[in-house]
Amino acid sequence: MATKRIYQAAKDFDLTSKALVQLLRDMGFEVKSHMSVFTEKMAESINQRLHKEKEKVKKKEEKKEKIQRAAEVKSEIGKYKKHKKRRKKKKNKGHDYAVEMRKLEAERRKRREELLKTITKEKVTDSVKKTLAQLSQTKKKKKYHRKAEIIEEKITDPDILQVHEFLTTQELAKRLDIPPTELVGYCFKELGIMVTLNQRLDFDTISLIAESFEKKIEKISPEAEEIIEEEEEDETKLVQRTPVVTVMGHVDHGKTTLLDYIRKSKVVAGEMGGITQHVGAYTVETEYGVITFIDTPGHRAFTAMRARGAQITDIVVLVVDWKDGVMPQTKEAISHANAAGVPIIIAINKMDLPGASTDKVMQQLSELGLTCDQWGGDTLCVQISAVNGMGIETLIEYIILQAELLELKANPNKPARGVVIEAKLDKGRGPIATVLIRQGTLYKGDSFVVGVHSGKVRNLFDERGKILDNAGLSRPVRIIGIDGVPTAGDSFFVVESEKVANEISSQRRTIREQQERYRVQKVSLQDFYQKVEDGKQKSLRVILKGDVGGSIEAIADMLAKSGNENIKVDVIHLGVGAITENDILLAAASGGIVIGFNSKPDARAREIAYREKVEIRIYSVIYDIENDIKKALEGMLEPEVHEEYLGNAEILKVFKVSGSGKIAGLMINEGVARKGANVRIIRDGEVIGNGIITDIRRFKDQVKEVIAGLECGIMIDGFKDYQAEDKLEIFEKIKIKQTL
Repeated sequence: MATKRIYQAAKDFDLTSKALVQLLRDMGFEVKSHMSVFTEKMAESINQRLHKEKEKVKKKEEKKEKIQRAAEVKSEIGKYKKHKKRRKKKKNKGHDYAVEMRKLEAERRKRREELLKTITKEKVTDSVKKTLAQLSQTKKKKKYHRKAEIIEEKITDPDILQVHEFLTTQELAKRLDIPPTELVGYCFKELGIMVTLNQRLDFDTISLIAESFEKKIEKISPEAEEIIEEEEEDETKLVQRTPVVTVMGHVDHGKTTLLDYIRKSKVVAGEMGGITQHVGAYTVETEYGVITFIDTPGHRAFTAMRARGAQITDIVVLVVDWKDGVMPQTKEAISHANAAGVPIIIAINKMDLPGASTDKVMQQLSELGLTCDQWGGDTLCVQISAVNGMGIETLIEYIILQAELLELKANPNKPARGVVIEAKLDKGRGPIATVLIRQGTLYKGDSFVVGVHSGKVRNLFDERGKILDNAGLSRPVRIIGIDGVPTAGDSFFVVESEKVANEISSQRRTIREQQERYRVQKVSLQDFYQKVEDGKQKSLRVILKGDVGGSIEAIADMLAKSGNENIKVDVIHLGVGAITENDILLAAASGGIVIGFNSKPDARAREIAYREKVEIRIYSVIYDIENDIKKALEGMLEPEVHEEYLGNAEILKVFKVSGSGKIAGLMINEGVARKGANVRIIRDGEVIGNGIITDIRRFKDQVKEVIAGLECGIMIDGFKDYQAEDKLEIFEKIKIKQTL
């Protein structure tokens, strides 16, 4: 047998390289990659496995045929019983029962013969291919058809109701199969709840009512409302698509600089503080092929952005500085890529510097489960310099090679589907969304739904502002014509008409508004004021506005993780665009502040903020928000109080002085007695009171403190019922400022 590689053998077995590698590993062979040698022993084992799979499928088909035959017999018995009942009712019509049964038996025999003919060699072969394809981790391409109406999924258990988070009383009564008026009366009499027919009930109230009628409730998320029919994609319509590559890594390790070199642009110079603040998407034409790059910020506050990047990408390029090595954001990026099941290519950057070495980075990566190919692993590693271009051509070649192995295909001749990478509100153009097209082709004039918004494509632009007529597979494109600013990560899909788009978005928006209204009301009134009054918890309320959706989401995620068990940040509202009058009024009502990230208030908002005494803070760099919020939270923390022991004394005699009250004459046994210090009065071994030393005298002189071995007279504020032989424990309370 001539030497053959695994990827060559995969073609002979009509499998993908990845599926064959996985199959060999499952069978106990040590296989590193698709380039490993395919031995005769492997071939023999694969053939045996295929034979077993064929036998298994054949037995499965025979068992299925027996089940079908039994079902038919049961059906015939049912028909016979029905026929017998009809015959009893129609005795006078002269039905010939024997003739009828012979006909039924003949039909049953004919159907059984047809079913036996269906088990063919081709069918067994197809079933084997399907079984082997499941061994591969690659997913089959699906064809999606969206229904115009939103229909609730039918469930078999009648005692379980699937409902939205909000339903009207009338809708709930219909689901419970009782008259609406009866439900209103029941809620008032039995549960003590006043409801009206058109009142929207929250999920907690719906659950309470349903339990009273012995029903269980399951919440339907907005994403689960869409009923999608899945069919296998026609393989003949699939074409090779451009790979989507996400560049990840720690802050200042050279991600954007690398893209700058590839795109021959200078994006870094335009970012505040030299750090990427937004997610960017770019299509680059190389001599090896077209690649779509997604640049994610490296700052730890943008974990949510990096997570979205890993979910929409085909390949991750992990940039690591050889000097710094693996950093916290590097580990986070690896976690996101592994969670998404995306292959990683390591780019070790800044190798043009003196003394550059990759040993440290490779060692750290191997500890995280990524062994570079130079060390005998299966992770591709490239030494690069994003400044002078060293190794970048090799990196691009590796990306194209990895994309070929992934066999990325999609159907361009279908309605477009995609995901929002970034969105913002432009002063002159209105809402603009950057969408990555995953399936189909998007054209001008297409009606679409994106998140809770809808629209019609008025214009398409590429990343450089050039107007496009259409956008194909794996193409990032900016869209104008949306009726609002979507959220980064929202799904985007084309529908047949504006009417359908408006219906879907309207239903989604209604649910979102009810959720937001309920959440804000619950937090701002019950949760906030009650916990602050009880002293259990303090919260810093924040209304967050920004220029793009992805940035404010990432900032909100960062703020939510600030604080500790005693104090936290509540982002009660976030949005894209300028700070408006409504934002100020919400902050005033909830006792919060307004933070604008590259977003400023209009004149009316400033006027109301001045009148309502609402603080507005404007930022353009993420570090400043983080530092200021941390200081604000630390300022709201109660300081820790520690006791510092000063000494002890014993009361020898108690004097009564007119106009001054009781004076304790005592002996300082240990330490020192100091004016302003706290004292604990102990009698017979038990603490009977506390107080503060307000005056100390030695004979007639007033002094600040008296040391051990001396006698003095003191006055104690807060406790007067002391007696001779009482013991005094003297200490000071020291307040220590807490930090996060």
